[in-house]
Amino acid sequence: MDFGFKNKNFVISGVANRKSVAYFVAKSLSESGANLILTVQSEDHLTKVQKLIPEALTYIVDVENSDDISNFGKEISKLGRKIDGFLHSIAFANYSEGIKPFHETKLEDYLQATNISSFSLVALSNTLRPSFSEDASIVTVSISDTRATSYGYMGPIKASLDATVAYLAKSLSAESRIRCNAVCAGPLKTSASAGIPGYINNYLFAQSLTLRKENLKTAEVANTISFLLSSLSSGINATGIKVDAGMSCNHFDADVVNTVANNL
Repeated sequence: MDFGFKNKNFVISGVANRKSVAYFVAKSLSESGANLILTVQSEDHLTKVQKLIPEALTYIVDVENSDDISNFGKEISKLGRKIDGFLHSIAFANYSEGIKPFHETKLEDYLQATNISSFSLVALSNTLRPSFSEDASIVTVSISDTRATSYGYMGPIKASLDATVAYLAKSLSAESRIRCNAVCAGPLKTSASAGIPGYINNYLFAQSLTLRKENLKTAEVANTISFLLSSLSSGINATGIKVDAGMSCNHFDADVVNTVANNL
């Protein structure tokens, strides 16, 4: 399907490697004729991403540094391009000590993860605001169930991100037709998720709960993001779209229930 991306301009954060959601989206947009502006967090990432997507303009933006964010907005303004869409695909949690019980969460870890994984959506959207087109689309990447996640303290932080989507959409609506939505994805096989302690078991369990008995593909999440970035989704705003292959309605899958019950 033609999403109408030719000659349009998009900012994409979070391209890390060929397995990342942001990479799949960037590749799709580029193949559709879009102009890409990417953000990465370090010089090391810059070199890797420039090799992956050489046609894109790539900037280093450390979202923990307010000056970096402000300067990025100024650089985009200098380009004189109207930004038609922005994908926020950034998340980080410090799991160096493994996944701990939630009540043992360290304040410094929680605040850092909140800043990077949630508030950066607001900060980057704000710095890009002068360059957004009147009906630009902002999309962020969340998770399918913020209460059932086994990712430690990232559950409530992703819940914060989900709430932020609606508040950002309402705030921007006062002066524009800019939309803001989230894609709430089920477990994916990405390099970032591989760094979560115990993730592989959760990934395999999630597969048994999908209605098709086949795990979610990164390209499927990317396709939904592309739809939300396009004008075809103009009626969708302040919304989280769940993309999990039906997992969320199948907590009591018969095969899983029987397997557990038979081993009690």
